[in-house]
Amino acid sequence: MRIFITGGTGLIGRQLCKELLAEGHELTVLSRNPTSVPLKCGAEVKPLASLGEWHAALSFDAVINLAGEPIVDKRWSAQRKQVLRDSRVALTEELVRRIAAAERKPSVLLSGSAVGYYGNCGDLMLDETAPAGAGFAAELCRAWENAARGAEKFGVRVCLLRTGLILSHEGGMLERMVPPFKMGFGARLGNGKQWMSWVHIEDYAAMVLRLLRDGQAHGPYNMTAPNPATNAEFTATLAAALHRPAPFVAPAALLKLGMGESASLLLEGQRVLPGKMAAAHYRFAFPHLADALRDVIR
Repeated sequence: MRIFITGGTGLIGRQLCKELLAEGHELTVLSRNPTSVPLKCGAEVKPLASLGEWHAALSFDAVINLAGEPIVDKRWSAQRKQVLRDSRVALTEELVRRIAAAERKPSVLLSGSAVGYYGNCGDLMLDETAPAGAGFAAELCRAWENAARGAEKFGVRVCLLRTGLILSHEGGMLERMVPPFKMGFGARLGNGKQWMSWVHIEDYAAMVLRLLRDGQAHGPYNMTAPNPATNAEFTATLAAALHRPAPFVAPAALLKLGMGESASLLLEGQRVLPGKMAAAHYRFAFPHLADALRDVIR
């Protein structure tokens, strides 16, 4: 297949490129720094510097849309919120316009989203039938998904990837968490009761490949492992995997003071279950947190 990937130089994109190249697919990756694409994604991968380079005669069999500025890195000022919207919603809207203009349309669009779609739901177990929640992150995900659904009217099958916390040894959340934990400064966040819906990056990539191949797959998919953990459980499990204590607590008030509204991403959570993947009999390589953490930090 000829596959076009946005966000291909990121953590998830690099893993997907590796898997897809191994299967013999032809890849094109959108990047503002096109010279980095062969280095990060593979020498065979073609770079595209802007969506404007996707002219009508250029055809792809599938599109995987993973683009988006990091949502946790900075406080959510009005300006930052607009950057986050533009990098997700506006880019996806432009991507759909390019699909509409293509002489030969791709058969499928796999488009990013996040479990933040559900908002803060406490202990409620959430499958793909749960409604959208409230708050900036939920509103952002809803707009992002609606933009991707625009491709359906051009006969494109659309799957929405409601992504949990990615566990990988190559970056992501663990890149920030592991160093202080190794030094014995591991800390629970707030009361530790908030749910963390996580997934090992190998399972994530395998689920994406399944959705790519399955012509009947469509709509939202919770891209998470089947056993979410509370923050307190995650903290204890990571500390045990590193053979270190984690005796501290990061007070909620302190996190809110330092991060503002974006602290909600750390202090609130979603207890998400991969209902549709379970129904499709997907077998997780890493269904349990302890095994997943041991694998990525070994």
